Amino acid sequence: MPSLTFVLPHWLYWSSLVLFPLAAVFFVYRERAQRDAGRANLFLAYFFLITAGFLGMHRFYLKSRWGFLFIPFFVAVLWTSGQVRDGREALSLARSQAEHAERVLTHAKADVASGKAGAADRLAKADSDAVSARDNNAAAIGGLVRSNNLARIAGILLGIVLVGDIFLVPGLVRRARERERQPAPTDVHPLVTDVPVTPVKQPLAVFRPVDWLVRVTGELVAYWAVLAVIAYYYEVVARYVFNSPTNWVHESMFLMFGIQYMLAGAYAYRDETHVRVDIIYSHLSERGRAVCDIITSAFFFLFTGTMLVTGWRFASDAMAVGERSFTEWGIQYWPVKLAIPIGAALLLLQGLSRLMRDITIATRRIG
Repeated sequence: MPSLTFVLPHWLYWSSLVLFPLAAVFFVYRERAQRDAGRANLFLAYFFLITAGFLGMHRFYLKSRWGFLFIPFFVAVLWTSGQVRDGREALSLARSQAEHAERVLTHAKADVASGKAGAADRLAKADSDAVSARDNNAAAIGGLVRSNNLARIAGILLGIVLVGDIFLVPGLVRRARERERQPAPTDVHPLVTDVPVTPVKQPLAVFRPVDWLVRVTGELVAYWAVLAVIAYYYEVVARYVFNSPTNWVHESMFLMFGIQYMLAGAYAYRDETHVRVDIIYSHLSERGRAVCDIITSAFFFLFTGTMLVTGWRFASDAMAVGERSFTEWGIQYWPVKLAIPIGAALLLLQGLSRLMRDITIATRRIG
């Protein structure tokens, strides 16, 4: 198989962090609005074809047994890829041995020219070793060429089957949707029953824009987890199928998750999903919990305010110098560091909203 030399451009990385969540939200809400939501759809079928079509996942998604046809082709690709990898190692070793034999032969010829004792015998042996090394090198080159040809044939065959399915997918989706008839309500036997969820307390009217901003930000960055699956999927395929490990996938993903961690903090605080040790708090009344939150909010605002001020200094220094990573990819660091004060600001606004709500609950008359 040919090597993959693709390196993710910086502009594509940053634009995907913005455009992918927007596109995902559009498709999700469009799917929810459809009357037959939940059935096989064309978007997911093509998504599986593009990302895992070589394993027939688009066929399995559409409940077609022809997906098993792709597995032998993929196994052939893996096997030939392993042969190419072994052939490269064999060629590297044979080339090294041939170069060493040529150097020994050159020295032996020099010894013969200078009339050193036993030089003729050493020359004969060096000449024999050089001929053998040349033959081994030529055999390694031929073996690598054969392996590359086999890998190319396997890849082409798999590609032909995939290209054919590009045109067949719409018909497969239509047939799959016809098979997926919605059962009557009396025929539904859910495996998982609904678990009661504690509703999120509504903010005061003045803070509803803050609540909306925090919710939208949290939901958008949540879709970055799908990008991580796609990126690491590409890394696995590039490493084990094409023998082309990347130097940018891991760095791009841990930077993305760092931004997500900062921007989603306010969203988690809004829905009260942060991990905490709860011994007494849950046993208090609603007013008691509000009073407890008001008292402990001093520590919250101290921490959040400090993170906002120091995070802004941290980010402004990075923006001033256009800081980049020290790896070969050289991605910009200042957008990552800018997420610290932005996340702190969102957390601070959400904390103010919650504090005002708690004050209202604590001062509310009973009865």
